[in-house]
Amino acid sequence: MPRFVLLSLNTRVAFGQVGPLAPVAGFGSATVSLLGLLPPLCMGAFAPLAGVARRRLGEERGLWWASLVLVAGAVVRMCGVPGLVAGTVVVGAATAVVNVLIPVLVRKRFPRERVGTMTGVYALSMGAGSALVAALVVPVARVTGAWQPAVGLAVVPAVLAVTGMTPGLRHRPARADAALSTAPARSSDGAGSVGRPHVARTAVAWSLTAFFGVQTLAFYTVLAWLPSILIGSGLTGDAAGRADQRPHILATVLVCVAGLTGLLLAPGATASTVWVVVLGMGLGAGQALPGVLYARRGADHDHVTALSTMAQTCGFLLAATGPPLAAFLHTATGTWTASLVALVAALLVCAAVGMRAGHDPV
Repeated sequence: MPRFVLLSLNTRVAFGQVGPLAPVAGFGSATVSLLGLLPPLCMGAFAPLAGVARRRLGEERGLWWASLVLVAGAVVRMCGVPGLVAGTVVVGAATAVVNVLIPVLVRKRFPRERVGTMTGVYALSMGAGSALVAALVVPVARVTGAWQPAVGLAVVPAVLAVTGMTPGLRHRPARADAALSTAPARSSDGAGSVGRPHVARTAVAWSLTAFFGVQTLAFYTVLAWLPSILIGSGLTGDAAGRADQRPHILATVLVCVAGLTGLLLAPGATASTVWVVVLGMGLGAGQALPGVLYARRGADHDHVTALSTMAQTCGFLLAATGPPLAAFLHTATGTWTASLVALVAALLVCAAVGMRAGHDPV
């Protein structure tokens, strides 16, 4: 089993806890909005640190240090609401580094034909860890009578992440790797140098950024508010690898749209369960597919890092607007309909602008 799987189990655990806990813990709308805003905001703001970590430490050591910071953040999150906020910032910063370095590590350690498979393993583990802990937080909170032990469940996968990445400390950074600003290589657009000042001039970089940003906006908006949406629908709190990836992009968007449309048009208790599963499949694919796109569109390891950094910096900052905008629309209209319609519209635009990220130029 690849060592990074234990790390990937942890990378979304902390962010999926607040939504299920909110009705039980009594978190207010402002708290839920803030805790929904912070993960994508921090992951966007701190994504550039991954390039620094890679140059100074290498991928393996950079990921080990990031996993250690994840443990610290998970512990801090148990210290009341202020600790929950501060710890979420710490976890978000560490996850930003992980998000950028994992595609680079996969590209470097595995043959090209296995990049899609290993990125899928990463995404599957990421979703499995988040789903397992999210399913446990409400029962743990009810049994213990407090939300802090439930949030503390995130410490377990964080410690596993450190354990899994410890053997990687023997890998030292390759001195031959040049800084991104000076590494000459062919870009996938044929734009010459792939240094950081140039990657933002390529169509593939902006297409990838748009696809990642809108998918992530939908992901974190749903993550923050889905339990409230389902409760509003009548559910109880407890129920709440090819050269052309354009078909994958389109399928991912359409599955997300199908899930959101189902919640809009058929919100009954039984039907909502089906639509949540469909939506989860689409959003999970939307979080996994960009990792494949970074590796496929990147001309070399430096270009993969540059594409990943740009897409995640801009994309997460875009995604950070989702939860507060959804809260605003809900407050303004009194229902979740406008928020769901806005997400559907954003995803349809995403399908169009994301196509360039899905194929190599002819």
